[in-house]
Parts: sequence; structure tokens; C-alpha cells
Amino acid sequence: MEKRTPNKSTISLEKNSLKFLSLGKEFYSKIKTQPLENNFLIHQNKELADKLGIDLSADEFLSVFSGETKYDNVDPISTVYAGHQFGYFVPQLGDGRSCLIGEKNGYEISLKGAGMTPYSRAGDGRAVLRSSIREYLCSQAMKGLGIASTDVLSLVGSTTEVYREKIEPGAIVTRVAKSHIRFGHFEYFSSKGDKANLEKLLNFTIDHYFSELGSDNRYSEFFNQVAKLTAEMIAHWQAVGFSHGVMNTDNMSILGLTLDYGPFGFMEEYDPNFVCNHTDHQGRYAFDQQPNVALWNLMRLADALSPFIKTQDIKNGLEFYEKTMIKTYSKLMRNKFGIDSPEDTDKDLISQFLKIMFDLKLDYTNTFLSLAKIDKVNPKSKEHEIWIKEYCDRVNLSNPEVIDLINSSNPKYILRNYTAEVAIREAEDNHNYNEISQLFDILSKPFELHSGAEKYQKEAPLWARSLQVSCSS
Repeated sequence: MEKRTPNKSTISLEKNSLKFLSLGKEFYSKIKTQPLENNFLIHQNKELADKLGIDLSADEFLSVFSGETKYDNVDPISTVYAGHQFGYFVPQLGDGRSCLIGEKNGYEISLKGAGMTPYSRAGDGRAVLRSSIREYLCSQAMKGLGIASTDVLSLVGSTTEVYREKIEPGAIVTRVAKSHIRFGHFEYFSSKGDKANLEKLLNFTIDHYFSELGSDNRYSEFFNQVAKLTAEMIAHWQAVGFSHGVMNTDNMSILGLTLDYGPFGFMEEYDPNFVCNHTDHQGRYAFDQQPNVALWNLMRLADALSPFIKTQDIKNGLEFYEKTMIKTYSKLMRNKFGIDSPEDTDKDLISQFLKIMFDLKLDYTNTFLSLAKIDKVNPKSKEHEIWIKEYCDRVNLSNPEVIDLINSSNPKYILRNYTAEVAIREAEDNHNYNEISQLFDILSKPFELHSGAEKYQKEAPLWARSLQVSCSS
């Protein structure tokens, strides 16, 4: 694959600056990107490029999304925010290794790994290839699963050496979203007592991303909408067995997007106490804690917005989150079982199934997928046998609509840690990026059966069962 050295210039894509710039210099810092050495394009999301209307030559595309050239002569910016990290408030964080480089058709374009910013603190502003591959693939996996997420446009590799626990190659991921505003942006100005800029940010966010809200009581309505979007995101996480790993308030999107893929993990053997981040020793962000953590994070957002929202309206918004999360999750889970019309006994049926999965250490994704043929499955215990009979009495597996609902609600493929690791090892050790492309295509359509992709459905082999993921990237 051809490697290139940086060549600074400007490529004009369209006359469309960043909306975020209108907020003023208190909200961001202009930066200069630091291109990678001998950069090369590993993968491009062509479908997203077409959606955005990006029509560049191969060289131009690489120049823009490796940070070599400016987007329409816009100076890249990194934004400032605060956040609660593992429960402790940090008054200033910010985009330590990411920057907004422009906007296309209403979508912000962000480079992650393009060098230091004023908010890098002790960091180098870089992202390593290992974590960049994981983020690139998981972002697409979430989109394929129908879960709100930032999009990814491209993955760029290089020979730049980045120092973590060891020397690793640097990379840049281009992320795309309507907005990258986080809960922490509001916390930053609230903690400074800067009510004017807090209200300015609030109005900006509503005007551009929640314009459907009325003029009366718009701040309370805004909080309700954020609560709703957050609830729907969390419910989808829980239904597919996804664990984020670092649900700090600075990693919470105001648009309910899954944001900042660090030590994430899709649960394989069902365990409600699953902790994907091996540095989370207290299990603060364990799988079964995510709904409560999101509620706690919304409380922190409510604290920041309290000068503009009545206490009762905040309470109503938090209750709305809980009701929406439970309702959405319940619907998603019933769909996974092929249950279209709920009955009172369904809750117990589902709870018993989860307990059996836990007791027998069954694979979460594959066991759900087997429900369409559960009448042909050999029971693994007496409890399992009893449950299968009760389930078959409840659900008519001879009804094609039931089978369709099960198959359309349970993915055949998730991004398992070991499949990501295989792609990483091929990329780092052999400079072979075919596995990334293959996984990207499969994860884009996880409910469809892909020819020759049987290996991606298999449970983790012995060598991969001790894989651990941390925040290091």
C-alpha cells in the first residue's frame, strides 16, 4: 500500500463553515493538525462519503482526512468541556486528541488522533492503530444494529511511532455526527458560574438540533428529549449485550449517540456483572449498571441546567428517562423472543431464560439466535428443558411472522473481542487490512447471513478468552 509524507495545502470542498464557530472563542481553541508520517488509507466508508456528497480523488481524500490539508480553509478546532470521570468531577477536559475540521451537509467531521490540542493535558494527542481499528469497526457495527452512534468515514494508518505500554503505530479515525456536543460541555460553563455562555450553548443546541421544540418551556422540553434519546440508546445497548466501559459524562452525547469507543465490549457469555474495562476495578460501569449510570449522568446534566429548568420539570424528565428506557427495553426484548403481543407472564419467561443463560454460561448472541429453532435444540439442563417447553407453548414457531421477528431482532454477528484482535494482529504484524474490510462489510448488515462468514459467529477460542481491554489508546 502506497505511503505518503505530509503535504500541507488546502482543498476546497464547499463553502460551509462550522456552526460551532458561531458560539465564540470561549467554547473552543483553534489548532494545527499534526499529520502522520508515511500515511496511507486503510479503509473508506464509501456509502457515508456518498451520503455526505464527498467527491474527491484518492489523493485529495487522504490529504483531507489525514489532517494534511484544511477543509475549505477552515481552521480545525478542539472544543472545551468538563465531566464526571468515574464519579469525580474534573472542571476542564476537552478534545485532547480530536478536532472538528469542517461540516458537510449538516454533519460535523472530526479527526481523532491528529495531534496535541490545548486540552491534551499529559497526552500526545495521538491514537494508536489498535484502538482506532476497534473504534472504526464498532461504530459501523452499532449502525448496522440500528443503535444511535457516531459514524466513521475513514481509517488512516502510518509509520508514526506512538508510545503507550509499548511502541505502536499511529492512526487517525474520521468521525461524523450531526453534533459532538456532550453533557460535559454544559457542565463546563455551569461549574464556572458562566450563566450567559451556558444559556448561549443551550439555545444553540436547541436551535440547531432540537428545532422542533416550541418556544414555551423549551428548556424543559429539551431536557426531556435528551432523556428520551439517552433512554433509547441505553435500552438498545442492553438488548444486544453491549458494554461501553467508560460512561463518564464527557462521553455522553447530547443527541443520544454512542460516543467515544474505548474499552467497550459485546458480552459473549451472559453475565449481567460483565465489566469490559479491566481498569474499572469497582465495576462502576458494569453491564447491568449502565441504565442507572445513564440516569446519574442525566442528573449531572440537570444540575448544570438547573438555572433554567424548574425542579419539578427536572424530576419529570428523569422519571421520563426511566419510563422510556424500561418501555423501549421491554419491547426490544419481546421482539428478540418473537413476542408481538405481550402477556403478563412474559416477564418471568424472559427472566428465567436469562438465568438459564447465566447458570449454563451460554453465549448471549448465539443463544438468542437459536430461539427460531429452539424446538430442535438439545436442552443443557432440566431447567432448560422445562423452559423450552414453556416457550414453545407461548410462541408459535410454525408462524413465519414469529420466525421473521426473531431473526430480524437477533443479530447473527457482533464485533467479538477476538475477531477485532485478529484484524488488529493482521494489520500490525502483517500489514494486511483485508480482515478490517471483511468485518466492516459483515457488521454493516449483521442480521443477514453472509456467505463464508461462519467463523465470525463462533464463540471465542481458548487463546482469546483472557483478552482484556483498557482505556489505553
